[in-house]
Amino acid sequence: MGKYFGTDGFRGEANKDLTFEHAIKIGRFLGWYYGARENKKAKIVIGKDTRRSSYMFEYALCTGLMASGADAYIMHVTTTPSVAYIARVDDFDCGIMISASHNPYYDNGIKLINGNGEKMDEETILKVEDYIDGKIEIPVSEREDIGRTVDYVAGRNRYIGHLISMSKYSFKNVKVGLDCANGASWQIAKAVFDALGAKTYVINDEPNGYNINTDCGSTHIEHLQKYVVDNGLDIGFAFDGDADRCLCVDEKGNLVTGDHVLYIYGLYMKERGKLLNNKVVTTVMSNFGLYKALDKVGIEYDKTKVGDKYVYENMVQTGNRLGGEQSGHTIFLKYETTGDGILTALKLMEVMLAKGKPMSELAAPVVFYPQVLKNVRVKSKPDAQNDPDVQAAVAKVTEELGDTGRILVRESGTEPVIRVMVEADTKEICEKYVDSVIAVIKSKGHLA
Repeated sequence: MGKYFGTDGFRGEANKDLTFEHAIKIGRFLGWYYGARENKKAKIVIGKDTRRSSYMFEYALCTGLMASGADAYIMHVTTTPSVAYIARVDDFDCGIMISASHNPYYDNGIKLINGNGEKMDEETILKVEDYIDGKIEIPVSEREDIGRTVDYVAGRNRYIGHLISMSKYSFKNVKVGLDCANGASWQIAKAVFDALGAKTYVINDEPNGYNINTDCGSTHIEHLQKYVVDNGLDIGFAFDGDADRCLCVDEKGNLVTGDHVLYIYGLYMKERGKLLNNKVVTTVMSNFGLYKALDKVGIEYDKTKVGDKYVYENMVQTGNRLGGEQSGHTIFLKYETTGDGILTALKLMEVMLAKGKPMSELAAPVVFYPQVLKNVRVKSKPDAQNDPDVQAAVAKVTEELGDTGRILVRESGTEPVIRVMVEADTKEICEKYVDSVIAVIKSKGHLA
């Protein structure tokens, strides 16, 4: 991770941590960089979510891009996966998404996407940061070399068509609930489900610039759970602010997480001979119950660090075709290069319709283990993590749990804390083992 850009872009409170000056500079550098590298006018596509500040950042980025000679193609309010898709299929030099995902409205972010629809490589991001810090000088464009903006809502429509083409089944007479989080999916998700014939019921599709993710969407799934039950729906899907993640609610109102998605669709692929390497990709935060369920059906798994970036890197390196996070980022590598909430919903619908079973039955084999996670503020994360006594305490817990649970101790990527997590048969067992490891961390003087 760089100085400004983390695993999911440059993110912070608008005009406090992430300012319009930052956006202008990012546009300035990318417009010049891709133009100089290809020795032609750069062509860059931009999307945004529904935050009030997204409009400011959109125009600031466009100003920087045009000043450096690039043409900026504006998709307007759209999803992160749509920008990734259009950057790839319409031959753009790169894509930019303005969003802070599931964060509150006053935060925002700038995500950079390469011409293959993937997250931008670290080398290019570090060059962007060097320009922001004044370490690189670049020229401005003049006369006929100055760039322009192009209205590119057609790109969003192409993406909608792409999603519709992903479905193998008609959704006729299926009652589907959608929670659009007052975010980027509000115009897209309903259009897709309506086109496929579903009886579509939508909530939180009235964005006003301030209500994105506010008591709605995938971070407040309880509202969709109640809505599905109260209205007798067959299934429900909740998206986050930029719709790169999706959580599901079955017909009984039960939560279906990203871990369930990996099991349900992984088994569906395996049964059809489509699960290459007989493996799915998880992160270390997937629940122990997922691994037990996968073991029972003979599906193997890789574990990566937390972050869909690391899931995708594993998939590219190994050829694994399905991966994701418990939070609802799911990557179907055959179709897209990033997590896509609406595509995830379509794929779950496909399994439900193909098997003729309700979602509650499909998800039932994944029984989540109780989990306790505690954060410990420390002076030095590496010192605490690598302390021999701490490691011995972790090894002892691992041995005592055996195949009835697991312990995970990891450093936070954003805070000065060590996260200690245990999953076991009961919450009391989890608490006991978490506290035993924290006691060792404290006794060795690592607490901040």
